Amino acid sequence: MALKRNTKVDAQFSVSSMTDIVFLLLIFFLVTSTLINPNALKLLLPKSTGQVSAKATVSVSIKDWGDNTYTYHVNGDKNPVTYEVVEEELIGLLSSEEDPTFSIYSDQSVPVGEVVQIMNIAKRNHYKVILATQPE
Repeated sequence: MALKRNTKVDAQFSVSSMTDIVFLLLIFFLVTSTLINPNALKLLLPKSTGQVSAKATVSVSIKDWGDNTYTYHVNGDKNPVTYEVVEEELIGLLSSEEDPTFSIYSDQSVPVGEVVQIMNIAKRNHYKVILATQPE
């Protein structure tokens, strides 16, 4: 006597739980990417067509307040530091880096001499410099 099974194996796979996970990850990355802001100061950067793909972990911002007053901010800190302190902070932050690189964010109205002073710090300490610009 041959008995037949009434149950069959279902070979289908439900992806509904997988799509839920993907959407949750997408929302998570969208929210966390908006929290990352390397340059908290509002600067009008000069425009340029060339862009560099190098990543700088440290930034120095030069803010023009008008009437020949310029302030220096390391890593987007709202508290300004003097030019003499900028070099000390850069040495402290970049001493453990394998390929020390920092970026300079400067207002359009800041004279080139102020930017060159920061570039001289990089030359003295053998750091690489990226001058931040806005794409055209």
